[in-house]
Amino acid sequence: MKPFPDQPLALDEHGTLRFQQNAIVRYLLDVGPMDMNKLAFTPFSNDDRAQFAQLIGYSLSGYSELSYVSDALYERAATCAPGGFGDVPEPRKLTHQEELLAAIADIERGVVYLQSLMAKDET
Repeated sequence: MKPFPDQPLALDEHGTLRFQQNAIVRYLLDVGPMDMNKLAFTPFSNDDRAQFAQLIGYSLSGYSELSYVSDALYERAATCAPGGFGDVPEPRKLTHQEELLAAIADIERGVVYLQSLMAKDET
Protein backbone atom coordinates (compact mmCIF):
# COMPACT_ATOMS: atom_id res chain seq x y z
CA MET A 1 0.00 0.00 0.00
CA LYS A 2 1.26 3.47 -0.86
CA PRO A 3 2.02 5.77 2.07
CA PHE A 4 -0.54 8.44 2.85
CA PRO A 5 0.27 11.92 1.52
CA ASP A 6 1.52 14.46 4.05
CA GLN A 7 -0.61 17.47 4.88
CA PRO A 8 1.08 20.82 4.16
CA LEU A 9 2.75 22.56 7.10
CA ALA A 10 2.29 26.24 8.00
CA LEU A 11 2.79 28.54 10.96
CA ASP A 12 -0.35 29.23 12.98
CA GLU A 13 -1.23 32.58 14.62
CA HIS A 14 1.02 31.69 17.58
CA GLY A 15 4.04 30.84 15.44
CA THR A 16 3.61 27.08 15.88
CA LEU A 17 4.36 24.90 12.89
CA ARG A 18 1.19 22.83 12.27
CA PHE A 19 -0.25 20.54 9.68
CA GLN A 20 -3.03 22.16 7.68
CA GLN A 21 -6.18 20.65 9.12
CA ASN A 22 -8.90 19.20 6.95
CA ALA A 23 -12.09 21.11 7.79
CA ILE A 24 -14.37 18.11 7.23
CA VAL A 25 -12.31 15.78 9.42
CA ARG A 26 -12.04 18.44 12.12
CA TYR A 27 -15.81 19.04 12.01
CA LEU A 28 -16.56 15.31 12.29
CA LEU A 29 -14.26 15.05 15.31
CA ASP A 30 -15.70 18.13 17.01
CA VAL A 31 -19.43 17.38 16.51
CA GLY A 32 -19.56 13.70 15.62
CA PRO A 33 -20.21 10.75 17.87
CA MET A 34 -16.48 9.97 18.22
CA ASP A 35 -13.96 11.84 20.33
CA MET A 36 -10.22 11.34 20.79
CA ASN A 37 -10.76 9.00 23.75
CA LYS A 38 -13.11 6.72 21.81
CA LEU A 39 -10.78 6.76 18.82
CA ALA A 40 -7.86 5.78 21.06
CA PHE A 41 -9.67 2.54 21.93
CA THR A 42 -10.55 1.68 18.34
CA PRO A 43 -8.13 -0.62 16.51
CA PHE A 44 -6.70 1.50 13.70
CA SER A 45 -3.28 1.09 12.13
CA ASN A 46 -0.44 3.37 13.18
CA ASP A 47 -0.38 4.83 9.67
CA ASP A 48 -4.09 5.69 9.89
CA ARG A 49 -3.54 7.31 13.30
CA ALA A 50 -0.55 9.29 12.01
CA GLN A 51 -2.53 10.59 9.03
CA PHE A 52 -5.46 11.47 11.30
CA ALA A 53 -3.13 13.52 13.53
CA GLN A 54 -2.08 15.48 10.46
CA LEU A 55 -5.67 15.94 9.25
CA ILE A 56 -6.79 17.43 12.58
CA GLY A 57 -3.96 19.97 12.55
CA TYR A 58 -1.40 18.56 15.00
CA SER A 59 1.71 20.62 15.55
CA LEU A 60 4.84 19.14 14.02
CA SER A 61 6.55 18.96 17.42
CA GLY A 62 3.51 17.22 18.96
CA TYR A 63 3.41 14.83 16.01
CA SER A 64 7.01 13.82 16.71
CA GLU A 65 6.01 12.67 20.21
CA LEU A 66 3.10 10.43 19.24
CA SER A 67 3.86 6.76 19.92
CA TYR A 68 2.36 5.69 16.59
CA VAL A 69 4.45 8.10 14.47
CA SER A 70 7.65 6.44 13.30
CA ASP A 71 10.89 8.35 12.86
CA ALA A 72 10.53 7.86 9.10
CA LEU A 73 7.04 9.42 9.05
CA TYR A 74 8.18 12.34 11.17
CA GLU A 75 11.29 12.96 9.09
CA ARG A 76 9.27 12.81 5.86
CA ALA A 77 6.86 15.42 7.24
CA ALA A 78 9.63 17.62 8.70
CA THR A 79 11.39 17.84 5.33
CA CYS A 80 8.23 19.52 3.99
CA ALA A 81 8.45 22.37 6.51
CA PRO A 82 8.21 25.72 4.69
CA GLY A 83 11.19 28.05 4.63
CA GLY A 84 13.71 25.43 5.77
CA PHE A 85 12.89 25.77 9.45
CA GLY A 86 16.04 25.06 11.41
CA ASP A 87 14.17 24.73 14.69
CA VAL A 88 12.26 21.61 13.70
CA PRO A 89 12.83 19.24 16.62
CA GLU A 90 14.55 15.92 16.15
CA PRO A 91 12.20 13.01 16.73
CA ARG A 92 12.45 11.69 20.24
CA LYS A 93 13.55 8.09 20.37
CA LEU A 94 11.23 5.87 22.36
CA THR A 95 12.78 3.81 25.11
CA HIS A 96 12.20 0.07 25.12
CA GLN A 97 9.81 0.54 28.03
CA GLU A 98 7.79 3.15 26.08
CA GLU A 99 7.61 0.83 23.08
CA LEU A 100 6.30 -1.96 25.31
CA LEU A 101 3.73 0.35 26.91
CA ALA A 102 2.55 1.50 23.48
CA ALA A 103 2.17 -2.13 22.39
CA ILE A 104 0.20 -2.96 25.56
CA ALA A 105 -2.05 0.06 24.98
CA ASP A 106 -2.71 -1.11 21.40
CA ILE A 107 -3.65 -4.56 22.70
CA GLU A 108 -5.94 -3.05 25.36
CA ARG A 109 -7.68 -0.92 22.74
CA GLY A 110 -8.26 -4.04 20.66
CA VAL A 111 -9.70 -5.93 23.65
CA VAL A 112 -12.05 -3.05 24.52
CA TYR A 113 -13.17 -2.85 20.91
CA LEU A 114 -13.84 -6.60 20.76
CA GLN A 115 -15.74 -6.46 24.04
CA SER A 116 -17.94 -3.68 22.66
CA LEU A 117 -18.67 -5.78 19.56
CA MET A 118 -19.53 -8.78 21.71
CA ALA A 119 -21.83 -6.64 23.87
CA LYS A 120 -23.67 -5.49 20.74
CA ASP A 121 -24.12 -9.09 19.64
CA GLU A 122 -25.65 -10.00 22.99
CA THR A 123 -28.39 -7.38 22.64
